[in-house]
Amino acid sequence: MNLKRVLTGVIGLPIVALVLIFGNQILLDVAFAIIAGMSFHEYSHAFRVNNKANPLTWMGYLSCLIIALMHVISHEYLIFIIGAIVPIAVLLCFAQILITKMKVTIIDVSVTLFGICYIVIFLMFIPIIRAAENGVFLIWYVIFASWGTDIFAYTFGRLFGKHKFSKISPNKTIEGCVGGTVGAIVLILLYTVLLNNFAGLNINYIAITIIGLILSLLSQMGDFAASSIKRFAEIKDFSHLIPGHGGMLDRIDSIIFIAPFAYFLLVLI
Repeated sequence: MNLKRVLTGVIGLPIVALVLIFGNQILLDVAFAIIAGMSFHEYSHAFRVNNKANPLTWMGYLSCLIIALMHVISHEYLIFIIGAIVPIAVLLCFAQILITKMKVTIIDVSVTLFGICYIVIFLMFIPIIRAAENGVFLIWYVIFASWGTDIFAYTFGRLFGKHKFSKISPNKTIEGCVGGTVGAIVLILLYTVLLNNFAGLNINYIAITIIGLILSLLSQMGDFAASSIKRFAEIKDFSHLIPGHGGMLDRIDSIIFIAPFAYFLLVLI
């Protein structure tokens, strides 16, 4: 399993890097719409497999299409569009309850709406960050905070982990969580040194350390959030799409969780 994780990372990371660095906005929007659709499919299946709920997948897929079209929406209207998704989704969900004469339940609707917020809306902020000024550089803070925390937490947990953190994810340890955050912050600081010296940016080291700390902690919260969904659904992984990593949602659970916070911390401040 460890070999599969490493090989998948060695193959997958360069592909991600090429898309984020050289991809135009149309490619990025379409790519993340596909990722969102795959993730929502896995999320819906997780609730269906043990009859926990029957989410309205068509609504999730419809929401994902908005990501693919974001490049044609003026940036000043993007936040308005994102804000409008929730009330429109609520309206459509309850219309479905009415049309089906309550064959669609409030649980189905709740799971659907949560999935749209958690997966689709949160993931929208990745291409939004990439499209911002210096976004080609800023987007890597999201990657380093997420995957950096994951890699260092796994390494420190295996080497030094003794104290369990939470029964939500019994394999995680306090030592691993602390090591993950420290490792991610070091990685972020090294990246900032490169940006300030070779990309002509002037990023404050104290500020980026605080931001890195926040994003790393949120990344781990995102991992626990996904684990809580899987424990409720009584599954181990969302799918077996990515060898050694589980499904698409297993791989990006922490990235989507920190994406909107990264936008507000990196782009708007």
